[in-house]
Amino acid sequence: MATAARRRPSLRRNRARMAPAEREARIQLAACYRYFARRGMDDLIYTHLSLRVPETDDRFLFVGFGMLFDDVTASNLLKVDIEGNNVGDTPGEVNPAGWIVHKTVFDAKPEAASVMHLHTIAGVAVSAQKGGLLPINQFAITHAGKIAYHDYDGPGLRPEEQKTLAADLGDKRMMFMRNHGTLTHGRTIAEAFTLMHYLERTCEIQVAAQAGGGKLVVPSKSVIERTVKTAQGTGDPSFGQVGFDAILRRLDRDDPSYRD
Repeated sequence: MATAARRRPSLRRNRARMAPAEREARIQLAACYRYFARRGMDDLIYTHLSLRVPETDDRFLFVGFGMLFDDVTASNLLKVDIEGNNVGDTPGEVNPAGWIVHKTVFDAKPEAASVMHLHTIAGVAVSAQKGGLLPINQFAITHAGKIAYHDYDGPGLRPEEQKTLAADLGDKRMMFMRNHGTLTHGRTIAEAFTLMHYLERTCEIQVAAQAGGGKLVVPSKSVIERTVKTAQGTGDPSFGQVGFDAILRRLDRDDPSYRD
């Protein structure tokens, strides 16, 4: 109890001198960690979500090594530089093998505000299928041809692989890292979160449909092309904001401790 009591004043001081935009960014990223934990989309301590600190080019929020998704709060997120060095007030270190994925995307995509990388059962399963994501539900149809694939080359992203991952990502905001997992980045955290939410749900749908044993129905090429062209507003940077705000309201009702 004494230790906790000693910590509280320092947390209050940190919050008092923190820019409001950073505080809000911390709340939003913590919410993503908590929501993905609720959906069982974490992998012990080995997947990660990141967010660029607003109004900066070279500061990012990331989870400390050893922390579970449902442990994350706004205050215990680390502030790191592009090399993964802790430059904030919260003690801790990042997992270098985890941070390198985020560094590679942030380096390749200056417009990226948030990067998310998961190892879910369904996501890894689809990443291991030669045909990849099939256009068998509306999300997959809408994004047909707009998802990148990167072949597995071992853990840790060697320098050579960092270059190939960036090249494979190209102009796309979603990627299957083959035999590894899923990755999204967005111009806002709402965009990165919403793309990951539906990408993962689409993987679950595909695995469930394949398990049914029947022949899958795939729309015609003309329907797919027309749907991609329509895009349902997904090209706008604000894509997903309304749904993301709804998730925050749900968390606030059920367990607002992520805001601590």
